Amino acid sequence: DIARWRVRTQRLVTPHAASAGDVVAGLLAVQAENASQASWAVGCRTEKPHQADLAGLLESGQVLRTHVLRPTWHFVSADDIVWLLEVTASRNQPIMLKQLQAGGLDDAAIGRATDDVLDVLSRRHLTRAGLAEALKDRGHELTGFLLMILLARIEFSTLICSGRLEDGEHTYALMSERVPSPRRLERDEALAELALRYFTGHGPATERDLAYWATLTLTNARAGLALVRDRLEFCEHGGRTYWHAPGESPPKGPQQPTGHLLQILDETYRGYQDSRWVLDAASHVPRARESAIGMALVDGQIVAGMRRTLSARAVTFELTPFRELKAKDVKAIEQAAQRYADFLGLQPVITR
Repeated sequence: DIARWRVRTQRLVTPHAASAGDVVAGLLAVQAENASQASWAVGCRTEKPHQADLAGLLESGQVLRTHVLRPTWHFVSADDIVWLLEVTASRNQPIMLKQLQAGGLDDAAIGRATDDVLDVLSRRHLTRAGLAEALKDRGHELTGFLLMILLARIEFSTLICSGRLEDGEHTYALMSERVPSPRRLERDEALAELALRYFTGHGPATERDLAYWATLTLTNARAGLALVRDRLEFCEHGGRTYWHAPGESPPKGPQQPTGHLLQILDETYRGYQDSRWVLDAASHVPRARESAIGMALVDGQIVAGMRRTLSARAVTFELTPFRELKAKDVKAIEQAAQRYADFLGLQPVITR
């Protein structure tokens, strides 16, 4: 029931969101490490999935793709990006600083490289490769992992974010250019809004789920929850307290669409840690290192691992079932594959 409730809260079933912007704002942040599959993660939650919906928002800067919450990519509305970075940076910045120092960069070198990144981006948006070349011309030998961590650290400092795509590739731009009038909140206000938006967009969920999702201490997660608990409701299950938007109750049985093919980074999985496994109530999925990059859901439950492969004409979904798939499961997955393929403009192929 909790898993079914979540897929409804997250707009994976009807009623879907009206647009990509509504999806991003409703979830507050959407995991976007794999840009191609993350586009579907947003699109499949809308009434009329179309790649141009999110692409237009990213081009205009209404939605940004940047490192926030955890040191990984997310889609975030421009209205939320700065205050969200400011409230989640304190536990992420020290980790990235240690990684840079382990790579041989002292504080002075980090400062010089940061200044040069900002100067270069004040002239034009650049891909990571373009930035590496520009920094090399200025005496910085930064490539690969070190450059990625440096840029993520500058993102967490609210100085840079995503720019316009260049030949389909992610670029970096100055935050001040993309978000000239940022919304800022005092820390208590930010913790309160973070808790309210998380539980209304991801609920039912626990305070430990929130702490994981936003890289907060449990103390800070509880502080934010305490400020908005009168605007939420809760239920108890299995020794956990689950918070959710007021006036909601578990759905009665399966919802439509019943099946989904999603990346393992999708918010319905990665948006939780403490109570993640409501997605596998029967314990069919091995509790080991994730071996697939995707998952097949039927009625809110993981029934198979999924690997997606693209070709010129088709998208192939290779399934690794965790239990015997019944005829109704296969039908739900076939329908999910068709929706995904239509979004990509390809033909669906399912193998297992």
